[in-house]
Amino acid sequence: MIRTLIVDDDALTLELHRTYLERLDGFEVAGECTGARAAAAAVLDQPAGRAFDLVLLDVTMPDGTGLDVLRTLRAHAAAVDVIAVTGVRDAETVRQMAALGVFQYLVKPFPFSVFRERLLAYREHRLQAGPTDGEATQAEIDALLGRSAGPAPLPKGLSAETLARVAAVLRSAGPLSASETADALGMSRVAARRYLEHLVADGVLTRAARYGTPGRPQAEYAWVRRGPDGA
Repeated sequence: MIRTLIVDDDALTLELHRTYLERLDGFEVAGECTGARAAAAAVLDQPAGRAFDLVLLDVTMPDGTGLDVLRTLRAHAAAVDVIAVTGVRDAETVRQMAALGVFQYLVKPFPFSVFRERLLAYREHRLQAGPTDGEATQAEIDALLGRSAGPAPLPKGLSAETLARVAAVLRSAGPLSASETADALGMSRVAARRYLEHLVADGVLTRAARYGTPGRPQAEYAWVRRGPDGA
């Protein structure tokens, strides 16, 4: 079971996310917190053998932010995965959360179907990553790093480091357009599109038309989710 800590300062939201999680196989609600300091303490003070595997982390709380919690956990090398669950859409916040290694960035409000898709993608990621101790195979290393097997060679002018940053933002905050990706990473739209198209060719992203905005429809890029039931 994936022991999960739910963090949100709103009691109704906390209850909703608990209900959602209880509907998914393989997950256990192992704790709940309503503040940033309590969340960090809950993870760091958990006894051996009862550690949390996953934190569903709100970003805006009265006594601190999700960024504060993440920085504290990373500073203490806490081996816990984090999915940001928030109404904050600020590009700089998304960029900082991605840099701190959030697995997903899920924007509230959302239906159960979206929550289920993201959590099953995380569950599949854990299955692919294999054991947490001992020696790992190349496939397990790729899964732990969030990489797909057999990536296409990088075209001239693209860097592996920037490609990883683009992939991390799309995985955590997508779907995004090229302009939104560029804003999140502080790069030009043309450059962002080159990286996005490379990831599409590599099978990491999908591209679809986004309608509902004035003018011509924009291209929207989304991380390819592969849950155990095909979700």
